[in-house]
Amino acid sequence: MGEEKLKILLVDDEDDILEFISYNLEKEGFAVYTATNGREALRIAEKNPPHLILLDLMMPEMDGIVTCEEIRKIPALGNTLVAFLTARGEDYSQIAGFEAGADDYITKPIRPKVLVSRVKALLKRHASTPVETETAVSENTVSFGNLTIDRERYLVKLGNEEMILPRKEFELLSLLVSKPGKVFTREEIYFSVWGENVVVGDRTIDVHIRKLREKIGNDHIKTLKGIGYKFKE
Repeated sequence: MGEEKLKILLVDDEDDILEFISYNLEKEGFAVYTATNGREALRIAEKNPPHLILLDLMMPEMDGIVTCEEIRKIPALGNTLVAFLTARGEDYSQIAGFEAGADDYITKPIRPKVLVSRVKALLKRHASTPVETETAVSENTVSFGNLTIDRERYLVKLGNEEMILPRKEFELLSLLVSKPGKVFTREEIYFSVWGENVVVGDRTIDVHIRKLREKIGNDHIKTLKGIGYKFKE
């Protein structure tokens, strides 16, 4: 038996886009599923969790932002990557996408080879541990006061409240807690969490840090202006 194909769910309300992208991804050996709206995408994803969801922003019934937010509420999809694929390149759209829990943002039109390269770069990290750096600690679970991070289950517990974080938020938090007190530069964070081949906007880290602070409080993550961020016990 051959190696199991990586599964991609492609969500777009334009049939020609679905056909074009599906053809190019299937040609590269991916198993591609399609949906024409957010509600259909949620049904398919819950039934057969994909490794990656390519999600159009502007769709009828349920737009991409709301769909992504709903995806991030489903525990079974906690390990699924989400990338917006949209013609809208405005900065506010990117920020809204990352706030909803997206891992990447791809603007169309895009050449097939470039799209495949971006997809492969994202999926290359799918089977990895939350943080693959020499600074990562070996324990699956670490605790700081009432904050517990479970790397194996992508789970964060604050007091008695359990939270399933979007993958990139969890990887960012896991990186910071791997060495409390160490200042991680923005370049180190980009490379460790997003990888060298993934292009993200300048404000991406800021958005993810803000979302983490909203969830675990402002006491743990400290900003060093012009340098980066560190985790304080």
